[in-house]
Amino acid sequence: MKLRGRFRLLIAAALALLGGSLYAYWPRTQLPDGTKADRVVVKKSARTLELYRGAELLRTYSIALGRTPLGHKQQEGDGRTPEGDYILDYRNPRSSYHKALHVSYPSPADAAAAKSRGVSPGGLIMVHGIRNRMGYIGRLHRLFDWTDGCIAVTDEEIDEIWRVVDDGTPIVIEP
Repeated sequence: MKLRGRFRLLIAAALALLGGSLYAYWPRTQLPDGTKADRVVVKKSARTLELYRGAELLRTYSIALGRTPLGHKQQEGDGRTPEGDYILDYRNPRSSYHKALHVSYPSPADAAAAKSRGVSPGGLIMVHGIRNRMGYIGRLHRLFDWTDGCIAVTDEEIDEIWRVVDDGTPIVIEP
């Protein structure tokens, strides 16, 4: 009986590994060439990033957030993802992560609030892929919040977002 139980455990582990691999790498159809989004909405509580063109929802992505996801970013190093209205104002193709779109945090109000508390508001909040040379993690990166306050998607997803979102696109980050 012990051998049969171990065999079942081995089969279960193999199936779990296969299922995890399929989940991590299963391909998704891409948005058509020429598609452009004019607004990005992040819903922190739902762990989603949505692309819109007008009122039309183009795509929803599951995301990972800062390691302390509840609440608005207060200061550098707090691990929170900011909340509010910002702009995706520039892109970094040579990021430490597979491509990165910069969020215009801190706003003047964010900077003033941090200054009044005598702290730095932080910065370099990005929408980015997975750390370079770790893209093999795929969708499994979303199992926990791991960024320093950024919004993370898979490398394939940031490639698509990069293609359909222009610099200057508004991003709303909701609680």
